[in-house]
Amino acid sequence: SANASPEFEGRGGEELGSELANTLYRVFSSDKSIDLKSLCINPRENCWILYVDVLLLECDGNLFDAISLAVKAALFNTRVPKVRVLEDEEGSKEIELSDDPYDCIRLNVDDVPCIVTLNKIGHRHVVDATLEEEACSLAGLLVSVTSKGALTSVRKVGKGSLDPESIFEMMETGKRVGKALHAALQKILDEEESLGTSRQKVGFLG
Repeated sequence: SANASPEFEGRGGEELGSELANTLYRVFSSDKSIDLKSLCINPRENCWILYVDVLLLECDGNLFDAISLAVKAALFNTRVPKVRVLEDEEGSKEIELSDDPYDCIRLNVDDVPCIVTLNKIGHRHVVDATLEEEACSLAGLLVSVTSKGALTSVRKVGKGSLDPESIFEMMETGKRVGKALHAALQKILDEEESLGTSRQKVGFLG
């Protein structure tokens, strides 16, 4: 959104949009993130395709971290309708969608990673850097971490350089912070789901 930052006016946000899309694709497209077989309708012919649209309403802080949390929450709430493949005598196949809106399957998001951004400042590094801290940092790491603390991707950001020892330390910090992020997010998602129909509806979704 152009309201997120003045620099997004017109086509100003296209470069950031492309960077976000490419990074998120690299993080979430792994077949280890989501069980792609659960999205298969008819082997080698039909499958469900998931699209994630992200709208930035305010540009401040670590966008990748916030977006990855939102993506995991969205996938947690996603329901895939059950379908049947019917084949007639001539061999042609037809896909039949269930009439029951509650007849669907859930996606397993246990291995969906979250992104942790670490910025190096001097000989130390910080997580969730403020704008002032980002201004002091010449290099950083984006690490995607599963709920079990496994790294699925690492990407260097910034124009500066990182020595191997710093990279190792930042990756270890990313693992620890990532596991804590997953635990906190899952707790909130479970609490929200337990509310059922009594959940308070907010905004235009109400």
